[in-house]
Amino acid sequence: MLEEPRTPNQEAAARTHKRSAPRGDPAPGSGAQVWLHRLVLIALVLAALNLRPAITSLGALLEEVRGGLHMSGAVAGLLTSVPALCFAVFGLTAPRLARRFGPVPVVCAGTAAIAAGLLIRPYSHGTPGFLAATALALTGIAVSNVLMPVIVKRYFPDRIGGVTGLYSMALSLGSAVAAAATVPLTGALGGGWRTGLAVWGLLAAVAVVPWTVLPLRGRGRGTATGPPAPRAVHRPTAPGPRITGSRTAWALACFFGLQATGAYVAMGWMPLIFRDAGVSANTAGALSAVVMVMGVPLAFTIPRLAARLRNQAPLVIALGLCGVAGYTGLITAPAQGAWGWAMLLGIANCSFPLALTMIGMRARTGSGVVRLSAFAQSTGYLISIPGPTLVGALYEQSGGWAVPLTLMAGLMVPQMIAGCLAGRDRTVEEEAGMRD
Repeated sequence: MLEEPRTPNQEAAARTHKRSAPRGDPAPGSGAQVWLHRLVLIALVLAALNLRPAITSLGALLEEVRGGLHMSGAVAGLLTSVPALCFAVFGLTAPRLARRFGPVPVVCAGTAAIAAGLLIRPYSHGTPGFLAATALALTGIAVSNVLMPVIVKRYFPDRIGGVTGLYSMALSLGSAVAAAATVPLTGALGGGWRTGLAVWGLLAAVAVVPWTVLPLRGRGRGTATGPPAPRAVHRPTAPGPRITGSRTAWALACFFGLQATGAYVAMGWMPLIFRDAGVSANTAGALSAVVMVMGVPLAFTIPRLAARLRNQAPLVIALGLCGVAGYTGLITAPAQGAWGWAMLLGIANCSFPLALTMIGMRARTGSGVVRLSAFAQSTGYLISIPGPTLVGALYEQSGGWAVPLTLMAGLMVPQMIAGCLAGRDRTVEEEAGMRD
């Protein structure tokens, strides 16, 4: 992987990384380091593939699940808001767990929790067991969400954009494939909705394997490939000002929350928006898939481009304007330009990998990335929780989509403002006075 041009803050981060690297680090360019980085990349990609199927596979079979478990409409509605709530609440535990055990073991445990939850929930008896198993999987996703940028910063300080793009692309791919393939897989396997949901637990179980190797290497046990790898950074953080003292951290949290609002509204309501416009059910499903699939190639391209810029504001504005155009099109000509609006909203949703990239760039140290990632993602997901419910309420009260879509278009303005503030070339350590 080619090394990316670096801004002055990235240069400082790389120097800090070299100074703080634990003893026993494989020499740069050595065979041991090359194999270590390959293993980390494989682990990151496999984990990212499993960060959304728990949500999108359930959405595809929600009606069948409701019937099979005799689930009320209120509980089914709760399932659509539980992911953001779990991401917000359990994501806050990630920094403490990372300091205690290290990021790599925590992500390993998180991936195992995803696999266990996805394998258990289809065969749990009754709604309470189904909800508990779903919460277990979402807890694993929450801590992994927060710590993925930390792993990138730890092992690839000079390649944040490229590696973030790679795992963001895998995350988008996993989301789109689970949404599109769950129903056909269920029919092909002939086992009903339980088998259709359980199959994604097998994919998560595969993802656990490479993470089980990395902690063993990190504890100093040698392998045939060379000297032990460095332990993931989890040095105790010195007392100091909190990250809440950083304006950039708050701007990034708001940007993350507003883009997450758009993403959850798209996942939850886009099929109905198109169907109400007169589009057939099959076409509406294909249009919704386009919204998600657009993120696959762009999730790899945008972080690499963002890493080359001192200020990411131009990207923030470009993505925001795509969102405004997409929502406006859905208001004025939803059926006539449906494919174009779907593509524009899919592009706008690529603010997610951009936000992840900025998390890695706006902190100079590994401990700074841990705290920034936890704060920005947890606060952001809290901000996003009311969005889908508010859109549904406005749709019901107004009797159409013009009002809720106008709201979504309007929210792109504060999203662009927050993103421009978060995109400035500075670090949270400088602003909050945090010690390394």
